[in-house]
Amino acid sequence: MPGLLQEPQFKHLKIKEIGLTFAAEVEGVDLSQDIPQEVFDEILKAITKYGVLVFRDTGLDDTRHVEFSKRFGELDDIKPYLTNGRKAKFPYYELFDAGNLDDEGNPIALDSQRSHYNKGNGLWHVDSSFNPRRASYSILLAHIIPPPGTGGDTGFADTRTAFDELPADLKAELLSNDYVAAHSLFHSRKLGSPEFFAHVNPLEHKMARHKLVQRHEPSGRMNLYVARHAHHIEGLEKRDSDELLDRLITHATQEKYTVEVPWNGVGDLVMWDNRCVMHRATGGSFEGRYKRDMRRTTVHDGSSTAWGLNEKGDVKLGFPQTF
Repeated sequence: MPGLLQEPQFKHLKIKEIGLTFAAEVEGVDLSQDIPQEVFDEILKAITKYGVLVFRDTGLDDTRHVEFSKRFGELDDIKPYLTNGRKAKFPYYELFDAGNLDDEGNPIALDSQRSHYNKGNGLWHVDSSFNPRRASYSILLAHIIPPPGTGGDTGFADTRTAFDELPADLKAELLSNDYVAAHSLFHSRKLGSPEFFAHVNPLEHKMARHKLVQRHEPSGRMNLYVARHAHHIEGLEKRDSDELLDRLITHATQEKYTVEVPWNGVGDLVMWDNRCVMHRATGGSFEGRYKRDMRRTTVHDGSSTAWGLNEKGDVKLGFPQTF
């Protein structure tokens, strides 16, 4: 049950469950110091079981954040997104900007392209499903958070349990058809702000193809690999594809499958496994008013389905940005 300390499975970590079926807060490890292998192995065990882990007041800086992340595998980087002369904001290419600050350190304007771009992050999604090689873990660290009561929480959805509890006829349809979904960053940006990005046509850009239902290899459980990056399901008419994607996302984001994680202070770190959970930014009144500096590392998936139905070595696409 949520809120109970579950220690028997872990010798080094204290695990406090958050959600009904997934997500946990972790105590008993200092991420700012070298982590012994036996402790790291328990972190892997915990992320496999819970899908989302919350570490409070870690004391991590950019260097330690990147070093900790590299223990989980090869890291993605921002180089494809440095378009139109944009330069990296942080000292490592492996750090993605998930905050709301402009180059001068001020909150971005609500009418800016970047604000409209970020609206897509408020849709349920998994990181990097629009890339040929998808992501496994995302590891997000708070550097500045807005005042309490102004929003900025992160929502998560348990797509493994959502698959387990699908209606029997729908589960049978998914398994028998073995659907492939085509994912596009251009699609989710347009969904998030359709008027601002009215000129964007996702069909003009190559999409990443991934199976809609997959086995989550670390846990052995089946998973719905669905997200608002998913533009269509191959082989279905548009109406049928849209209806099925909407139905699956609506099912997977019922209250019983979701949690919202608050950011309590600088140094809080949340990591999640994109192969078994969706997430979204919840927004709030802080937008355009208060600073929120969040930096994320993203680990390339190393499982047998990492590349989906894409060619290994395919180049990922960046979104043209002028901010």
